[in-house]
Amino acid sequence: MKEQLAALKEEAQQAIAACTDEAGLYPIKVTYLGKKGSVTKLGKKMGSLSPEERKEAGMAINEVKKALETALAERAVAIENERYLALADTEWLDVTRPGTTRRQGHLHPLSRIQYELEDIFTSMGFIVLDGPEVETDFFNFEALNIPKDHPARDMQDTFWTEDGNLLRTQTSPVQIRGMKSLTPPFRVIAPGRVFRYEDVDASHEHTFHQMEGLMVGEDISTAHLVYFLRVALSTIFKQEIEVRLRPGYFPFVEPGYELDFRCLICGGEGCPVCKHTGWIEFLGCGLVHPNVLQAGGVDPETYSGFAFGMGLERLAMMRYGINDIRHFQSGDLRFVRQFVGGEQ
Repeated sequence: MKEQLAALKEEAQQAIAACTDEAGLYPIKVTYLGKKGSVTKLGKKMGSLSPEERKEAGMAINEVKKALETALAERAVAIENERYLALADTEWLDVTRPGTTRRQGHLHPLSRIQYELEDIFTSMGFIVLDGPEVETDFFNFEALNIPKDHPARDMQDTFWTEDGNLLRTQTSPVQIRGMKSLTPPFRVIAPGRVFRYEDVDASHEHTFHQMEGLMVGEDISTAHLVYFLRVALSTIFKQEIEVRLRPGYFPFVEPGYELDFRCLICGGEGCPVCKHTGWIEFLGCGLVHPNVLQAGGVDPETYSGFAFGMGLERLAMMRYGINDIRHFQSGDLRFVRQFVGGEQ
């Protein structure tokens, strides 16, 4: 039996030493030390031995089992170490080197302004509406009291599609869609991108963003309009702003007004942004024309309303001290990165 044990031990140790995978050690253990393993089977033959031989054989079998268990454990550790050494050669890195800083994304300044305005107006009971950028002639002009022969169309010369639709020149069509889907009283704002065939300069772009507001109910007056605009302006600029309200003509409101505020870039001294007047033409506003209410399915004999529209680029320019509207769509990341982490 001693010769058989010695042979099994040597055979098992050679198999263990040749194993290169930790998972391969388990079959070896089962082959030699399992319930039906070679060493275990040999131990079952001790019943045919004399007491003295049985004692000696039992000690020998235990020594072989311990030796093989130790060899299996040591080989498992060696295989793991070899794996780590291989990783060190192929995936080595210097943990003492400075880490790579990943640039975090952040909101564009126009998005900051839009979301802040949305928060301001929704806190005052307004809801946010959206609409298509490609509009029909009806929603973009006809329903806004701008018939086909109206000179205001020349002022908003725009981009037409081959099927007779156009890229919207303002977000006012969303107001019409809102009136058709809502029941007075209601308050809505409509932020979005608009398009006009403009000569591009420091204060004009062919593609820009607006936010329009509409409130419809009983006995709505200019006083309501002024109140909501004052609250919005004082909140967005976080300071007192000098404003002026002057008469202005817009086909969709009557009476109509233009709200200007003192240029925050030059402090009223005059600069390209304010066309050297010291004032920024901020927004047009007024009481909704009865024809527009009718086009939206609202009875002008029962309800009235006010409307306003503001350019988000001009507001952002005043907020952040930007002196050229063309920066917003320049694609220059140096401009956008100025606003990472908060207001600049």
